[in-house]
Amino acid sequence: MPLRATLTRVDADLAAGRVPVARQRLRGLISSFPHDLTLRRRLAEVYRLYGDAAEAGRWMYLEGERNAEETAAFEARYRSPGWRMKALAWRGPEAKAATAFAEGQLVAVRTARAKELGHTVSWDDPASYCDNLKGEHETPSRPWTVGGVLAGVGRLGAVLVFLAIWVNGLVALLD
Repeated sequence: MPLRATLTRVDADLAAGRVPVARQRLRGLISSFPHDLTLRRRLAEVYRLYGDAAEAGRWMYLEGERNAEETAAFEARYRSPGWRMKALAWRGPEAKAATAFAEGQLVAVRTARAKELGHTVSWDDPASYCDNLKGEHETPSRPWTVGGVLAGVGRLGAVLVFLAIWVNGLVALLD
């Protein structure tokens, strides 16, 4: 699907409250257009709707005008340059960056990872920078929310009601 058509669908999804669908569409667009900083800003806005500062910081990392708290949350979650390279999902040379700031950020992360590993790394070759990433990154844990707890309880209740109806039907059938 073309870029503009997909962005129109993203807008429609957000207007209809389908935030996860909009997020997924934007992630797909970024994988197709990794150099488009506008898409990264849009995805950061979606993560702000979730209250996920680290992910908002991740997608705003290449922006000069970014929120310092979000950037710190991103850097805390993705502690090593290797994990940051993987998280930024960039492909191609840094020269394709739309701004000098973005290019500088990409060069800094790649250079730091190359220094850690002792060899050159490339954005186009994840194997060159993904060596030894085990244990360097904590799986993001999100705090429980009232909405999340209620959704879980609701799902559990629905499953129990379904099972009760099924067992009741089975007992009635056997009588």
